[in-house]
Amino acid sequence: MTKPFKRLLLTGAAGGLGKILRDRIKPWADVVRLSDIGDMGEAREGEEIVQCDLADKAAVFKLLEGVDAVLHFGGISTENTFENIMAANIAGTYNLYEAAHKHGVKRVVFASSNHTIGYYKTTDYIDADSPMRPDSLYGVSKCFGESLSRYYYDRTGIETVCLRIGSSFPEPVNPRMMVTWFSYDDLVESLRCSLFTPRVGHTILFGASANPGSWWDNSKASHLGFKPKDSSTRFAASFPDTGVYPPKDDVATIYQGGGFLMSGPQYKD
Repeated sequence: MTKPFKRLLLTGAAGGLGKILRDRIKPWADVVRLSDIGDMGEAREGEEIVQCDLADKAAVFKLLEGVDAVLHFGGISTENTFENIMAANIAGTYNLYEAAHKHGVKRVVFASSNHTIGYYKTTDYIDADSPMRPDSLYGVSKCFGESLSRYYYDRTGIETVCLRIGSSFPEPVNPRMMVTWFSYDDLVESLRCSLFTPRVGHTILFGASANPGSWWDNSKASHLGFKPKDSSTRFAASFPDTGVYPPKDDVATIYQGGGFLMSGPQYKD
């Protein structure tokens, strides 16, 4: 049976989500090209392994040869020094889009983050048109990636779905994740919708399962047809009601970004 893509590129294949996606995306392509700066092990059937530093422009241009679509999960996924974030997330994402333009790649799914909007309060309800409010240098780099992808769509026609991933783990590990949890099955379904919707233009999709207390309105991505099937409600027993309120100055519960607001430079007294 003919598969939809001849070659699908997954960057960040050695990362936490990359390892989850490695086998799950195989039905979509004859060949899955896996890339990371780290060790990915031996190539399995239907795979190509390409070790690549995203900051190496020439290497990234070679990486994109013969690729039909990209799942861009590469780069640094937590707060770090600006120098490291600059190389991996900012220069690296530029190199990827410029290579995609050179090689005629028509679709990218960019693994963005909820940390692009982490300085909204947990009492706010926002959508894709709400201004970015990053909570960290990592979040700033994802804002850059979203803006860059918008530029490449407007300028060159490369379509992108910016997937603002919440918390994609086997299960929530704290009360905040009861709102932001994104099951692996729902993650894969969001990628399927992002790859196979005929026209996506430039779309921002909030990556979360059907959890109670949602902060994010996905109505402006309804054309993707993504409907999460999982919910964090089945983990509610792990976080029983206590009636104990956090301190008024507890930024991790005031803002959607949670603990990310406690990392990096602290400018306020």
